[in-house]
Amino acid sequence: MDQVRIGIIGVGNMGSGHAKYLKEGKVLDAKLTAVCDVNPQRLQWVRDEIGDVQCFDNFDDFIAAKACDAYIIATPHYFHPPMVIKGLQNGYHVLCEKPAGVYTKAVREMNAVAQAHDRVFGIMFNQRTSPIYQKVREMVQSGEVGELKRVVWLITNWYRSQSYYDSGGWRATWVGEGGGTLLNQNPHQLDLWQWICGMPTRVRAFAGFGKYHDIEVEDDVTAYVEYPNGATGLYVTSTGESPGTNRLELSGNNGKLLVEDGKITFWKLKTPEREFNATWTKGFGDPGYDLIDVAVTGEETAHAGITANFCKAILTGSALLSPGIEGINGLTLSNAMHMSAWTDAWVQLPMDEDGFYALLQQKIADSKTQKDAGAVKTLDTAGTYGNK
Repeated sequence: MDQVRIGIIGVGNMGSGHAKYLKEGKVLDAKLTAVCDVNPQRLQWVRDEIGDVQCFDNFDDFIAAKACDAYIIATPHYFHPPMVIKGLQNGYHVLCEKPAGVYTKAVREMNAVAQAHDRVFGIMFNQRTSPIYQKVREMVQSGEVGELKRVVWLITNWYRSQSYYDSGGWRATWVGEGGGTLLNQNPHQLDLWQWICGMPTRVRAFAGFGKYHDIEVEDDVTAYVEYPNGATGLYVTSTGESPGTNRLELSGNNGKLLVEDGKITFWKLKTPEREFNATWTKGFGDPGYDLIDVAVTGEETAHAGITANFCKAILTGSALLSPGIEGINGLTLSNAMHMSAWTDAWVQLPMDEDGFYALLQQKIADSKTQKDAGAVKTLDTAGTYGNK
């Protein structure tokens, strides 16, 4: 196989973006050969804008046709695990859009199927292609920053208008989307947070549900976490602030890292803080530091980069930058934040997945969309679906 034949499930906002870069040849190892969508207008768009691609309006027919070797899932969140599972069980390689799912119980089942099959399974955490975050991860994991003490991520530049939420009946509802900014915008940062720093041991979160918009899910979150070594973390996000901020700050025994405005700044201590604290005898004083603008090489290749890496793994067996089974980590953080906000209590990790699922089902039952006849159909099958 010289090229991977790629299909796309769902050609809404995200799916059409994938189709465009594949058509433009930005992934040399891939060729778009099939799409699937329940919306006839989106299939017509494919015929008009993309060209010679097989079009399906039913997922089961798409699976049966074997018109591709691998496919990208770009549907609403609840469909991600069942569509991954069905593809893997039918011999397809699968690349899933974020998030991995809505609740970890379903994603854990999906991961078990992935581990039982020899297909390549990736997830579209495209910000892992950023040389900046790759460099930060390298500096933390290598010990250059020293043992972490605190990490703070202020990520409020996800502003969304009311018209954005009104653009799809499934958006910003418990029954259609399964959450708000934690499930839609923030999976990228939650993934990077755990990719760089590891998983915490417990979470305490506070959320505003429909604080800035006429929606039922969260659009403002502040969360505090604790790590196994005693380090602490703060995560703040919102879709109701403009202008917003994207600022990641990590404090370690060897200094402080700041990621903001497309660059990394490192305040490197002349003496590690714990060593200075143990040996300094003159009262007032500090370790001193060198201010370093950290050199970063390479370019962020984004969605096309993740797809290219995915195809290379299929063709050569090379490692995935973003393995699908790792999607459960960031989702665990968002589930824990939701559960903490709902119960007004700490959530210990590993979390009570059954307890979270029960609370989510109650949110779905009380959902305004659920009560609006026919607004969004029950999402218990991968046979039909809407767009992402």
